[in-house]
Amino acid sequence: MRSHSVPNLEDRLSQATEAKKAMLAKFKKPLGLDDPATIAKRLQREAVVAARAQRAAEREAKRQQHEQELARQAVIAAETIAEVQRAAAEQAAREAAEQAEREAVLKAEQKAARDARYAARKAAKKHRRRGY
Repeated sequence: MRSHSVPNLEDRLSQATEAKKAMLAKFKKPLGLDDPATIAKRLQREAVVAARAQRAAEREAKRQQHEQELARQAVIAAETIAEVQRAAAEQAAREAAEQAEREAVLKAEQKAARDARYAARKAAKKHRRRGY
């Protein structure tokens, strides 16, 4: 784009230099700490940071609460499993004792039957020998 108001090269160069200096001065000017717009932006950033920190703290609290709940449920589950295993062990011990008792009774009955057969054979043998 041509500038019609600046006819010669020296004027154009000086105008470009002044424009560069003005842009540089605009970026170099000290930030106005007392400027209401700057204060508002800073307060807004601080509010965002505070809200972010609060949300992070809430998430951490929820996570810890969830972990505590999981730990409590794990303890309850472990207690339940231990109780079930204890009951199963007691049941197995009762069944083993009952089985041992049944076997003892069965062996006693078998011995009594065997003894009765033996006595009957002896009596029959005695009867045959004496001829009664």
